[in-house]
Amino acid sequence: MSRTTQELLGKVRMMVPPMLGKFHKGQLGRVAVIGGSENYTGAPYFSAMASARLGCDLSHVFCTPPAANVIKTYSPNLMVHPIMRETNEVPASHSPATDIASPIIKMLSNLHAVVIGPGLGRDALMQATVAEIIKGAREANVPLVLDADALWLLQEQPDLIKGYKECVLTPNVVEFGRLVKALGLSEEEIPDTGEAGCKKLAQALGGVCIVRKGQVDWISNGEGTLQGDLQGGNKRSGGKAIH
Repeated sequence: MSRTTQELLGKVRMMVPPMLGKFHKGQLGRVAVIGGSENYTGAPYFSAMASARLGCDLSHVFCTPPAANVIKTYSPNLMVHPIMRETNEVPASHSPATDIASPIIKMLSNLHAVVIGPGLGRDALMQATVAEIIKGAREANVPLVLDADALWLLQEQPDLIKGYKECVLTPNVVEFGRLVKALGLSEEEIPDTGEAGCKKLAQALGGVCIVRKGQVDWISNGEGTLQGDLQGGNKRSGGKAIH
């Protein structure tokens, strides 16, 4: 294990609270995952279960009703809320993003962190609902982690998170490039690889923390930068085959 990875894991250990006998349920972490559309049920499950296995007491999943029925069968450890809606689940003349987001926003004060994006998809109503939730989280100063199709939303509305230092973005190389273009910046200004690119994108977004995933992970808030080079398991790429 390299020195950089040892440093990174040391910082992670500092963030995980100790298991003390005096603690009651909920004091070791209350996390919500927002995503889970009809076609994507695995990603929110894995995200919520990862938080649980790292010691989080309460893991919530906010998703659509079709996704909720499936995710509930995966594990009894998760609290699944079928609140989100896709466009085809509401009347054509009515897209109540604000109404859908409202009960989730009311719960934000009871959460320690919110993960947005796993299994979200790109449905217009789902994306609009998430935009409202991000606004509510900023007002409540709730830490955010944005991944997957939540990053797609930021391509259209980067101001949603610009300057919010309690926000973490986790782009891969393609998503990183899209965010650079969304900000009107060139690859010369922000290269898509290495420490400099990660740091400059974080600065361009006003101090948002960037976790730039790749063979080597780079993590920066625009001031300090960390490297994670611990090798994970090799995986085949998802998506369509390239012929």
